[in-house]
Amino acid sequence: MQRTLIVIGATLIVVGLLWPWLGRLPLGRLPGDFVFNRGGFRLYVPLTTMLLVSAVLSFLLWLFRR
Repeated sequence: MQRTLIVIGATLIVVGLLWPWLGRLPLGRLPGDFVFNRGGFRLYVPLTTMLLVSAVLSFLLWLFRR
């Protein structure tokens, strides 16, 4: 449990430091990410982004478990 918390904390620190550059990636604006606007209501469904992030994380976890 301790190792897991340390890895999660280190990952959050690295992502926080890289955030200015990560914000420039087109994630969230991919084809298949849906935005529905109705009056003053906005619904955002990042379907393609979720699938891409899930595939990358699954691959990385698979690599680290080997």
